[in-house]
Amino acid sequence: MMKVSIGVSARHVHLTRETYVKLFGDDYLEKLRDLDQPGQFATMSVLTLQNDDYEIPNVRILGPFRDYNQVEVSRTDCHQLHLTTEVRTSGDIKGTTGITLVGPVGKVKLKEGLILANRHIHMLPSDVEKYGLQGVKTVCVKVDGEKGGIMKNVYLKVLDEAALRLHLDTDDANAFDLKDDDEVEVFIEREN
Repeated sequence: MMKVSIGVSARHVHLTRETYVKLFGDDYLEKLRDLDQPGQFATMSVLTLQNDDYEIPNVRILGPFRDYNQVEVSRTDCHQLHLTTEVRTSGDIKGTTGITLVGPVGKVKLKEGLILANRHIHMLPSDVEKYGLQGVKTVCVKVDGEKGGIMKNVYLKVLDEAALRLHLDTDDANAFDLKDDDEVEVFIEREN
């Protein structure tokens, strides 16, 4: 049986160096704290997500810089912004909804990049082998407790550098009454 701990991922933004400079006026990402995945960190920088008269302030920038701009939100955030977008894997932003980013020194209107990040488990190739998941792209997760249930369509994100962890957005975590570091059971759904 495979158990994995939870990392609840609140709304956040990944930026290119160029976009960051337009919003913040410099290209230095001051680290607030390390995140659970190797090399990833929360920065001191926050911005506002804006769609016409609707906005969400104090959205954290994550580092390091990327070669694309991506805004990860929950479905609840989309309702607050009066926008719709799709569930996507990180980096798969082509054709997604755009949004305006407002920083302390500038504003950038993204033509695309707003996503609902899919549920995913970060893992190493050795984890795939250890748990017999070769050729498997999605798994199910069993959650115990008062609001327990089964989550389907949990993607495996296999990387050469990764800490074994299930990332959920705040809506998924709240629906199952989960918090950071809770453990869940992973299984493969078998066809009948």
